[in-house]
Amino acid sequence: MIRLIKRLWHWFTRPSVLIGQGVLLVIGGIGGIIFWGGFHTAMEATNTLEFCVSCHEMRDTVYQEYKTSVHYKNASGVRAVCSDCHVPHAWGPKVVRKIQATNELWHKVRGTIDTPEKFEAKREEMANHVWAAMTRTDSRECRNCHSFEAMDFEKQGRRAREKMEVVAIEGHAPDGSSTCIDCHKGIAHNLPKVERDD
Repeated sequence: MIRLIKRLWHWFTRPSVLIGQGVLLVIGGIGGIIFWGGFHTAMEATNTLEFCVSCHEMRDTVYQEYKTSVHYKNASGVRAVCSDCHVPHAWGPKVVRKIQATNELWHKVRGTIDTPEKFEAKREEMANHVWAAMTRTDSRECRNCHSFEAMDFEKQGRRAREKMEVVAIEGHAPDGSSTCIDCHKGIAHNLPKVERDD
């Protein structure tokens, strides 16, 4: 068996005498383009709302909450889908997030949150993971759509304007919060019971 493996390895690694290097380069380039296209297509397919709510854990819980939020239905008709808030737009951070998402697949297989009761029991832990990630990235995904430069503070409510203008000018709110998620937890999904009790 080892001899067979060595022979195959030798055949695979020896220079070709039948095909020119240019042909091999073209074949490799075409293969790379096909691989990259397939990889990119798969990455984008997993960023759709339909993919995100294809499992009942999401469809029956956070998706229902999201449908009652301003990110789903609003006066301007702009809708943010799951990936807009949970997946970075830049390629490198997107790949890192997709690798991290394999942990979610593992929990899907294990049935960690496959009932409403199990989901609620894990809600605080899951929310804290998302909030910590958003804090680490200075709410990068929020800022993909929202920017202080585009905000019309005159059209905001008094309370929102008081806080947002200060953050825009000073970089943090009077209470010390400095990134979107510090003040906007629960904007698209129900807060964990612990957060609601505060």
